[in-house]
Amino acid sequence: MIARVAAWPELVHIWGTSEAERLRPYPCDEMLRDPDQVMFRAVDVEAPQGHVFRWLCQLRLAPYSYDWIDNFGRQSPRRLVPGLDELETGQTFMRIFELAGFEPGTSITLVSDTPRGVRSVVSYVAEPHGPAGSRLLVKYGVEYSRPRLAAPLRLVLPPGDLIMMRRQLLNLKRLAEASLAETG
Repeated sequence: MIARVAAWPELVHIWGTSEAERLRPYPCDEMLRDPDQVMFRAVDVEAPQGHVFRWLCQLRLAPYSYDWIDNFGRQSPRRLVPGLDELETGQTFMRIFELAGFEPGTSITLVSDTPRGVRSVVSYVAEPHGPAGSRLLVKYGVEYSRPRLAAPLRLVLPPGDLIMMRRQLLNLKRLAEASLAETG
């Protein structure tokens, strides 16, 4: 039997996820009553859930995607910074998001409201997967309050987000696995 490969338009909305992962509840669901767009991302990480969560907390300092684009050319930290996992709602993440909620050791939910009427809500969830690994899942929803702005953003946001968040998740995966190997 030949495995079905997602077509590009579908791939930009569901990269790395299974149907079951897309249907499950996420912490951000209550904040996304009627989203205009929803994207899912996921990656396996060979590190325990709690360790992956600590790397998610690093998003307070940097976006961990393409530093030359979204971190003003500065390298995102390559080692865990102590204290970043001491979370409080309202903290800033990646300069444009605010921490809306969290479950210690498991998930963070971020929100961003722009002056142009775009509301973004994203949940990052680390859960156990396999004997010693984790699954890092993301649900990202967008609501547009200005219809004229929504039309072009609907076209460019999903592929742009796929490029940036794919890099972010792969960087977090690599750093979590490498730092675990250094400590253990």
